[in-house]
Amino acid sequence: MTRVWKWNRPVTVREVLEDLQQERSIAYTTVMTVLDNLHQKGWVRREAEGRAYRYEAVSTRAAYAAALMNDAWAQSDNAAAALVAFFGMMSDEQRQALTDAVRIVQGPESAEPPEAPEPARPAEEAVRPAEPSEGAGGDNPGSAPEADGR
Repeated sequence: MTRVWKWNRPVTVREVLEDLQQERSIAYTTVMTVLDNLHQKGWVRREAEGRAYRYEAVSTRAAYAAALMNDAWAQSDNAAAALVAFFGMMSDEQRQALTDAVRIVQGPESAEPPEAPEPARPAEEAVRPAEPSEGAGGDNPGSAPEADGR
């Protein structure tokens, strides 16, 4: 996957092979098998080009890393303790990157928490006028359509 991400475009087995052979000896069939396995697992997509395929990553390296972290976190029986331990392993630069990421994800709306509950209030208020009409009173105009609907 590292080589596919490195190219950042659809690549052939031959391109990956030549790239790898700069560092070590490796067979064409080995690269072809690995790319085919990655395709079968859904990590790369491929498109036929003549007798060969061009392979392209389905997701970015960052998305893949995030999925790994999420999977690891999901395996914990104590998510808070896992996060505390993880944060304890982080360097100052990593903690700063985390802080920056949280700010990006929260966005400007996070400074206004009361806005989240407000959309639910009109629905609750719409239900409340119907409650008194079912008990004593009965002169609530909001109860007429409900009574007609029965």
